[in-house]
Amino acid sequence: MRTPDPEVLASWNRILTSGGQVKIGELAESLGWSRKRLWARFESQIGLTPKRAAMLVRFRYAVDGLLAGRPAADVAVDCGYTDQAHLCRDVSIFADRTPGALMAHYLPTIARHRHRAWGKFFQYRAGPLDR
Repeated sequence: MRTPDPEVLASWNRILTSGGQVKIGELAESLGWSRKRLWARFESQIGLTPKRAAMLVRFRYAVDGLLAGRPAADVAVDCGYTDQAHLCRDVSIFADRTPGALMAHYLPTIARHRHRAWGKFFQYRAGPLDR
């Protein structure tokens, strides 16, 4: 397996450090690349488009907040969603349930199998979600 280009790694790290709250156009511009070039390189080397990667990272932080018992509206604001409805949409897309159902029916098997599902793909910041 080939190591991703330094620019792709820098993009991935910026997506992680921003909690998925980065504009892809600004990311491409910071590299001196077009959006199309970033999109193609990132997808071929990471396996996801930069937009999908950012969505998943932001969703991961949102799930942490929801499972910690924080209100969905607060989690939506803290994770950069436009409003609670956008958070609900992402939870529905990625977890196939509502935020309330996710909090109410959290199963330990999710935690046990998290590493297998997410692997080392996501590196978490140290410390609590509160900013």
